[in-house]
Amino acid sequence: MEVLVKPIITEKMSESAEKFSRYGFIVNEHANKLQIKQAVEKMYGVTVEQVNTSRYIGKIKIRNTKQGMGIGILNRCKKATVTLKKGDVIDFYASI
Repeated sequence: MEVLVKPIITEKMSESAEKFSRYGFIVNEHANKLQIKQAVEKMYGVTVEQVNTSRYIGKIKIRNTKQGMGIGILNRCKKATVTLKKGDVIDFYASI
């Protein structure tokens, strides 16, 4: 099971990373906080102090078309916000 799916790179997360050393990740829905902590520490070589998780349910989207009503559901996901030890930094752009 791959725990980390992808990092969340937005303006809000970038500001949070600079001020509070918090980074966001989209993670596997079945991963728990200990698995997320171990995966981040192993992948980036940093020390994790705290992990907060939240689940997002898929939104239902409805639209009217010529053929009738189209109904769809957006993907659901689980997000993790990881707080690092003071002085540790993750550089997502190093490998580009």
